[in-house]
Amino acid sequence: MGDRSVNFSFTEFQLIGFTDLKAYRPLLFIPFCIILVYTVFANGILIIIIAKERKLHAPMYILIGLIAALGFFAPIHFIPRMLVGFLWEMNTITRHECLIQMFCLHFFACFQSTIVLGMAVDRYFAIIYPLRYSDFVNLTNSLIFFAILSIRNALSIIAMVGLVVPLTFCRTNLIYHSFCEHTSVVNLACNDITKNYLALTVSFGITSADCLLIFCSYVIIFVVIFRSPSGESRHKAIHTCTTHIMTIVIAYISVTAAFVGYRVATIPRDARILTSTMYHLVPAICNPVIYGLRTTEIRTQIVKCFKCNKIATY
Repeated sequence: MGDRSVNFSFTEFQLIGFTDLKAYRPLLFIPFCIILVYTVFANGILIIIIAKERKLHAPMYILIGLIAALGFFAPIHFIPRMLVGFLWEMNTITRHECLIQMFCLHFFACFQSTIVLGMAVDRYFAIIYPLRYSDFVNLTNSLIFFAILSIRNALSIIAMVGLVVPLTFCRTNLIYHSFCEHTSVVNLACNDITKNYLALTVSFGITSADCLLIFCSYVIIFVVIFRSPSGESRHKAIHTCTTHIMTIVIAYISVTAAFVGYRVATIPRDARILTSTMYHLVPAICNPVIYGLRTTEIRTQIVKCFKCNKIATY
């Protein structure tokens, strides 16, 4: 057994999330299939509407389009494998596939935080410096902003996933999760995992720093808004910022629920997996509704698009 622990490492894992449900596990296919179809359809509509309409090519709407793109691709990346596992018990995933899935899941989560920060910065300059908005928020500055933060996110996640590569998995290859979540995989290692948790802490710190900047931006924004004379422009600013804050609250409640789920030992492990899974899915579910219904320009274009298609069918 000692030689095995030194020289042997599993090259495949078994994703056995929700197996405590036993015979009821296949029933999970239905809700998660509905979520997959809905998120792809709803976020896809937002992407198409924003891409087609030239009047929606302003920075704020492009950011909403990026949020929709994340909501479109993130579920596609891991839900189909979950569905196959629920119905046919095909739960095997290779080590390389697992690492790729881990990178994509965490990169998508970090990039969502970056986009929400971009929205806060956009509204900050639009409301605090309206006359110089186009000087600050232009194509060049936007590309630089997102390039720097995307590189930051990529380096953080590469370091986090890269530290998993040399780990030895000699005890078991059973991951009690429905996808390759960092903590669930690392906890199976036979090696010292202090560096892995340090890298995870750094990644979490980056997201927390984004959250702090977002919070400070909106505090300043609302102070300026409520000091300004009441009127249509003030009402519109409050409406827009409230829409963005709803997105932020939903995203960070999901993060907190997932974080608490892994820290409270009395929480059933299926509940932990559910909170961790919904952390990746809740924004993709809620954002199309929030932006599609609350953003007047987008809502108008969606209604117009469906009316045109309805007329075309006759």
